[in-house]
Order: sequence, then C-alpha cells, then structure tokens
Amino acid sequence: MIKPFQRGAAAIALIVATVLAASPARAQQKSEIALSRQPGIFYMPSHIMEKLKLIEKHAASLGLAGVTTKWITFSGGGAQTDALLAGRVDILNTGTGNLLLLWDRTRGGVKGIVATSAQPMTLISRDANIKSIRDFGPSDKIAVPTVKVSTQAIVLQIAAAEAFGADQWSKLDANTVQLGHPDAYAALSNPKHEVHNHFSIPPFTFLELKNVPGAHIVLSSPDVMGGPLSQAQFFTTTKFAEANPKIIQAVRDATKEAQALIRSDTKQAVEIYKEITGDKTSVEELLDLLKEPGMMEWNLEPQGTMKFAAHLFKTGTLKSQPKAWTDYYLPVAHDLKGN
Repeated sequence: MIKPFQRGAAAIALIVATVLAASPARAQQKSEIALSRQPGIFYMPSHIMEKLKLIEKHAASLGLAGVTTKWITFSGGGAQTDALLAGRVDILNTGTGNLLLLWDRTRGGVKGIVATSAQPMTLISRDANIKSIRDFGPSDKIAVPTVKVSTQAIVLQIAAAEAFGADQWSKLDANTVQLGHPDAYAALSNPKHEVHNHFSIPPFTFLELKNVPGAHIVLSSPDVMGGPLSQAQFFTTTKFAEANPKIIQAVRDATKEAQALIRSDTKQAVEIYKEITGDKTSVEELLDLLKEPGMMEWNLEPQGTMKFAAHLFKTGTLKSQPKAWTDYYLPVAHDLKGN
C-alpha cells in the first residue's frame, strides 16, 4: 500500500480545494505579479529577469503597460506551494516534482509555462563509508529541499528502485530530512551535525566539494535519469493563465532572453546573479563552475520530465498518467521539443 505524503500533503490538499472550488467567474487581469524561486544558480534566469525587468519589458511590448513584478525566495518547493495557496505568489519557479504533483491533484488546474534550467543535481556525502547508494544505513540522513515531493527526493527514489529493485523505490525516504540548500551546506560544513549527506545543486555542490573535508560524489541526476532533467520551471494555475495570457507570454519571452544572455555574456549574467543573491563566490569561480559538464543547460523545453512522471505514476504518487509532457504544460510551450 502506498504511504501518504507526510509533508506537503496538507498544503497540496488545500490547493486542490482552492483550485477546484474556485468561483467560475473569470479571474481579474493583474498588473502586479508575484513570482517565487529557491536559492541557487539554477535560478539565474530569474535573477536576470528581475534585474533587467524583462517581464515588464516583454509585457509592455505586448501592450500591457505598467506591469510590475515582485520576486520572493523560498527555501524549498513546499514553501512555494504554500505561498501559492495563500495567494502570496502568482507564478512559481521550482522543481518538476512539485509541478507534476500539483497538476495531478488539481486535475490539470496547475500547469507549466516554460522550463528554465536542467543542470545536474549531485548527492554529496562527507561520510567516508558512503561510496554508493547501497551504503546508506537507517541513521544516515540525506538533506533534500522538501521530503517526498522535491525533485531531489524523487530522483533518489528512482535511484533506489534501480539499486534495490522496483518495489524498493521508497527504501531511502525515511533517510531524507527537509533542509534548504544553504542550510544543508551549513550542516555538511559542521562536523558535529547529524546530516552528513546532501542532494545538492550548484553552486552548493561545488562549494561542498571544495570546502567540506571528505566531501565526495555518491551519484548525480544525469546518471540516474539518463540525461538532463529540468530542475526549475515556471508554473501557475490555469485560472491565472487564462486571465493573464499576455503575462504568460511575457514570462516565456523574458525567460528566453535571460537564457540567451547567460549563453552570450556569461560574465554579465554571473555578475547579475551575485548582485541579486548576495552570493560571495567570486565571479571567476562561478565562471569556472559554469564550464563544468551539464552546467549550460538553460533551455525553455522541459527535459526528462516524462521519465519522472512515469515513476510517480508507477509508485502511485500520480493518480493520472500523462500521455505527453504537453498535458502538464500550457499551450504557450507546446511548440517546443520537450520530453
């Protein structure tokens, strides 16, 4: 029997009720847009969009003058879905797991706009005894942004199924603890902290490998998924999208421009990222980081998400199996070559 989610379930249930029970009256078009994201360089397109006011720019080009944006950073995807529920944000920028779960539970009432990044995630350990996923014991804690439903938590399930057998996909769920990436980095940096492992994202991956004694790679998401996996995408309720089609188009256009800047002028992009986030890592180190394999996967199209969805359906997490990635993305993205 599939165990229910222990965390995030209450928020998700309330979001379902909110979306499904909402008044059928058409939502009002908005001019003040609140968007959320998490810490980390995965979200660099959003930092560029904020600094250069790209959503505002593209909204104006579509005839919407006076649009303003407010960007809010949360420690994990669970906190972002809570903010969506509370009406504090209109559009989320977070992981594939949260998108698919909300799409399923709201019966299509939440859908993606475009993907923003697909850099590798890396399971890091400072425990010399843990060299592979098979070495985790019952007391070995693994930090993830949100237990059960974050992209990291679900990739860990897929890895467990491959290592221990298809029916053992949840074997390491009890090992996971919820910590935002900055807090998880701090935990690994503290030799007395009980958390010795972190399913990390850049730049924390590279900071941990560089600065934490004994830190080493246990596995990476491309090894598990067989290629890139979208780690961040914009998504919203279909109610908001239907009421604000030009905003949705502006988000796509702004994301495309931000991604293009990262590729064409990486130094400027890194400088913007540092200014907005306060990251103390030097420009030179961040530029070197972005030269690492897989670190320039800045694409509008979702990558690897159908394998992700297939796992969630097989394990009972998703009640509906999507036939294609376009089922959980808005029409604004349907011309892209996603998977």
